[in-house]
Amino acid sequence: MWTLTGFADEIGPDLGLQLETLASLGIRHLELRAVWDTNVVRLTREQTVAARGQLAQAGVRVSSIGSPIGKVAVDAPFEPHLEDFRHALEAAEAFDAPYIRMFSFFIPKGDDPARHRGPVLERLERLVRLAREHGRTLLHENEKHIYGDVPGRCLDLLRTIDSPHLRAAWDPANFVQCGVAPFSDGYADLRPYIAYVHVKDALRASGQVVPAGQGDGQWADTLDALSASGFDGFFSMEPHLRHAGAFAGFSGPDRFREAAAAFQALLRDRNLAWA
Repeated sequence: MWTLTGFADEIGPDLGLQLETLASLGIRHLELRAVWDTNVVRLTREQTVAARGQLAQAGVRVSSIGSPIGKVAVDAPFEPHLEDFRHALEAAEAFDAPYIRMFSFFIPKGDDPARHRGPVLERLERLVRLAREHGRTLLHENEKHIYGDVPGRCLDLLRTIDSPHLRAAWDPANFVQCGVAPFSDGYADLRPYIAYVHVKDALRASGQVVPAGQGDGQWADTLDALSASGFDGFFSMEPHLRHAGAFAGFSGPDRFREAAAAFQALLRDRNLAWA
């Protein structure tokens, strides 16, 4: 059984509206990135308690902490960022989330990423050690302009660190925006590491984000292959249909529903069940 979840802050900043919209779609999980215009690593104790109460009342669980960890320059001071990671770990524990989404650091424009491989690995290894100590799994998202933006470098990180506490969050749209044909160029090598899927698509010609199946993200091939391989995990709606920024996107309730309907249609066409 595949499980739908989503970056509910794309619906709006109010947690009540997020939960109402998810309920209308039959989605009983969310990926917690922000509520009340506050990023998850900045939530106060009072906000955390309030959010936990609303989630429990709605019967919604947190699939992952949608943290910004690793979305800083590779040469930026690491200790302040490590403190943010500790907050992400605290949030994962508070919300009983098994996963924490993260990235592999922005590379200076024009630099050869290979020059930064050592520092990237050193930082990731420290994060993975802490995640292991706290019983959490990190999900590396392939993102534009970071070290792990294309399949080969994603694979390098995952193979080199070689830990069950570091897995891949497969994001077809981000690969398309890097000039990659996701399924053709990366799926076979990365499949052993894929534990989580971000649901959005993009047009290669322009980079514009579109609903799943309406761009160049090779969604049909990917869903068929995931099904054949026995994948059993989360598919997280991240539509980015009104705004796609470097640190967050926004869709609003109606366009979030549009994106969810498009993805559910892809599943229905393949007789794939979801919860």
